[in-house]
Amino acid sequence: MNKQTDNQTMKNAISGVLVVDKPVGMTSHDVVQAIRNGTSLRRAGHTGTLDPRASGVLVILVGPAVRLSEYVSASDKRYQAIIRMGGKTDTFDAEGRVTPSTQPVNVTEPQFEEVLKTFVGEIEQTPPPYSAVKVQGRKAYEMARQGEPVDLAPRKITVHHLEVLEWAPPEAVIDVHCSSGTYVRSLANDLGEKLGCGAYLVGLRRTKSGRFSLRDATPLRKLQEAFTAGNWYQYLIPAAEALGDWPAIELSPDEVEGVRHGHRVKAAEDAVLGNKVRGVSTQGELVALMECITGEDGALAWQPKKVFFTNDA
Repeated sequence: MNKQTDNQTMKNAISGVLVVDKPVGMTSHDVVQAIRNGTSLRRAGHTGTLDPRASGVLVILVGPAVRLSEYVSASDKRYQAIIRMGGKTDTFDAEGRVTPSTQPVNVTEPQFEEVLKTFVGEIEQTPPPYSAVKVQGRKAYEMARQGEPVDLAPRKITVHHLEVLEWAPPEAVIDVHCSSGTYVRSLANDLGEKLGCGAYLVGLRRTKSGRFSLRDATPLRKLQEAFTAGNWYQYLIPAAEALGDWPAIELSPDEVEGVRHGHRVKAAEDAVLGNKVRGVSTQGELVALMECITGEDGALAWQPKKVFFTNDA
């Protein structure tokens, strides 16, 4: 095997998670491109867009781990949001054209908290007109910029928790724990409507995405320094931890070999039909995502759904 092939084999074996503390001013795609350039790995992708004006946790999957994206993207998110009362904007944030409220902002903290409670639970939310949601194949923000009317359908989201962290009218800082797909800009705008004085988002920091929080995140600048130094691997989190809240079953070397070829693994008697688990090797490497099914013999078995482990790994 020549050196070039050897290097390519090593690259194919790199799989895992880089949790980045995204700075304000960069798009999520900019960060992914910086990761691709720094690691020389083509396969890299984020698991949930963070607006350029927002900072915080951006989970990047690299190598074969990108195939976990559909599961990691669906994870809950947590934010610290700064909301300013006393007006509204066409973008629902500070980037847009501000229309000041004709009503004075005389909202008390108890009143604010009372209205905030009405947004907790499963609710319907309409995305902002300036968003990447597609309308008949076109992005909403492209239509909005051209002055075209944007009619977006409301969608169901879940807000698990809302809490006032700081009260400094006309601004308030709130903690938002919500399902994937929630627009905090829309939340700010809708909150302003209910308060009667208007409101919009002026600052946003994602503090958690799935199981990864700011404690796990590395500032992009620090990561880029590690790319130059060649020691960025210290920040690579094993792919198996991306779904750390999933139960795991340990597979023997023989079972790993079988699972790689799509073979089922016998499940324990207490396994539950339809449950999903991570199948990991004795070294803790992610082998496959597996689902409990009933085999031909009527016994429960773990069926591989997505296999990640290869000979290269």
